[in-house]
Amino acid sequence: MIDKADLARLLDYTVWANHRVMRGAALLSAAEFRRDLGSSHGGVRGTLVHMMGAEHIWLERWKGVSGARLFDEGEFKDVVALRDRWTVVEEHRAAWFKGLRKDAVQEEIHYRNLEGKAFEAPLFQLVQHVVNHSTYHRGQVVALLRILGSRGVTTDLAAFDRDPKARKKS
Repeated sequence: MIDKADLARLLDYTVWANHRVMRGAALLSAAEFRRDLGSSHGGVRGTLVHMMGAEHIWLERWKGVSGARLFDEGEFKDVVALRDRWTVVEEHRAAWFKGLRKDAVQEEIHYRNLEGKAFEAPLFQLVQHVVNHSTYHRGQVVALLRILGSRGVTTDLAAFDRDPKARKKS
């Protein structure tokens, strides 16, 4: 059975991997960062903003608040602005997680999607979904970085587990 420690590992991994991708994006010019490459969310900026927005929306749902909106990529002129906002999302999630009861990971979360349709699922499944969603889009960002001539970055879960500096004490 999945427990709070398992979810802590996955959330720590997500932050670690997101930071690695952001460092790769920081090496791009502002024009490259904003360039629409025809990917599912345009380019590097659009995909990263989508990831951050989804992480924010799901955090709000876990806290019992439906109705949060996705961010507009135009709000982020460069990777620094995006990083600053994402740091706030990460800090809010860490504070929420720290206060989460151990048994709460099995509780049903009731939420509405962006169209207003009601759903429910156990918290642990929703956390896994968010981690998987970010992993999927990080792979797209790594491919976009390579298309733009940048070096790719490693974001594998196994690399996280092998990195002694990566694991926080959640």
